[in-house]
Amino acid sequence: MTTTTDVKVSEVKDLTRVERIGAHSHIRGLGLDDAFEARNVSQGMVGQKAARRAAGVILELIRQGKIAGRAVLLAGQPGTGKTAIAMGMAKALGEETPFAMMAGSEIFSLEMSKTEALTQAFRKAIGVRIKEETEMIEGEVVEVEVDKPAAGGVSKTGKLTLKTTEMETVFDLGQKMIESLVKQKIQHGDVIAIDKASGKITKLGRSFARSKDFDAMGPATKFVQCPDGELQKKKELVHVVTLHEIDVINSRSQGFLALFSGDTGEIRSEVREQIDGKVAAWREEGKAEIVPGVLFIDEVHMLDIECFSWLNRALENENAPILVVATNRGITRIRGTNYKSPHGIPIDLLDRLLIISTSPYTEQEIRKILDIRCEEEDVEMSEDARDLLTKIGHETSLRYAIHLINAAALACQKRKGKEVEMEDIGRVYSLFVDVKRSTQFLMEYQEQFMFNEMSPDDEMEEDSAQHTE
Repeated sequence: MTTTTDVKVSEVKDLTRVERIGAHSHIRGLGLDDAFEARNVSQGMVGQKAARRAAGVILELIRQGKIAGRAVLLAGQPGTGKTAIAMGMAKALGEETPFAMMAGSEIFSLEMSKTEALTQAFRKAIGVRIKEETEMIEGEVVEVEVDKPAAGGVSKTGKLTLKTTEMETVFDLGQKMIESLVKQKIQHGDVIAIDKASGKITKLGRSFARSKDFDAMGPATKFVQCPDGELQKKKELVHVVTLHEIDVINSRSQGFLALFSGDTGEIRSEVREQIDGKVAAWREEGKAEIVPGVLFIDEVHMLDIECFSWLNRALENENAPILVVATNRGITRIRGTNYKSPHGIPIDLLDRLLIISTSPYTEQEIRKILDIRCEEEDVEMSEDARDLLTKIGHETSLRYAIHLINAAALACQKRKGKEVEMEDIGRVYSLFVDVKRSTQFLMEYQEQFMFNEMSPDDEMEEDSAQHTE
């Protein structure tokens, strides 16, 4: 008698590929062509052509290293793409140029002084490109022989035969090298590089000569040419680290592990002075060079007068990064004083800033942005629903319209629809009010709310304004 048992196979999700969707996750760059002209829709960017062109010029100056210590101000109404432009600049700069981002209010919530928080932010945006020469052995593996120890023996011994196009050599292997070779599953036909100083083995790929050895190979298999010339070569390795990382490593007893703990705390000025002196010495010897990065401070009007005076001084430093600040304030009070100034920034700092202004989006641009966000958030939406959402975005705000996309998708899912229709947009529009409707509601029911601060005069003015309409 045979019995069959049902085997349940559980679905295993690949969590390594999960990406969170953020407000600016669709931004890939500034969307400029080679002549710094802004394309209509490119790399997730829509509209703001003048601001993007200006940001592109700044970007080119950064790449050429001609703008260190300068500052740029992105000024415009809320929801006009200031943070998007800063994100686009970061993406266009590439991996090697350091980019640090912070909000103006962050410096008040940290367990350190305001100037220390700003110093750390500045040093996160300054990179040091360190060059070092190392002896490398590069070649194609001909044979790996590992001798198992006899009974009672302690360590394995072995031989490794490497070749280039011109020569072939046999190397004796010790215990650690054998372990490393076994761990990386190195076999004949692999092209490897061995660092002589550390003994680190790097697998560069498989030799083209061995490409016909197997019928089935994984997509990760990389084929490379067999190295030519000498087996032993001098190679220049380049590392880019930020000054802040060097500060943390040198100021903590646990060394580089302090970078992972996150709690860096205040760093003594003597440590920084020693590091600056060492970096200057490396620069003179040609071992290192400074890579000025970008520090982006959003909501810069939240800084106070002490921070602004510190920024004035810090921008004059020879190793200063490019400072990009953004604000949506008009003429407002400088925090920490009773004086008013444009954008809430003191005049002496405003003088140092190159100001890029952003303008409100047109209805067509709002439509394109909503199309991009629907694609990014994987929401199917009918043309009529998109038209209605565009109209809502134009009359209220772009941010409000973007928030309705996912809410409408959920309403559509509840009625088991395949794509978001106008009825779904209407439903979530009635559920979630925008600022104008919320203000109107406050006016109507202000007596029921706590801490109502409107005087009878204000109420009369409000009533007369409504009658004139």
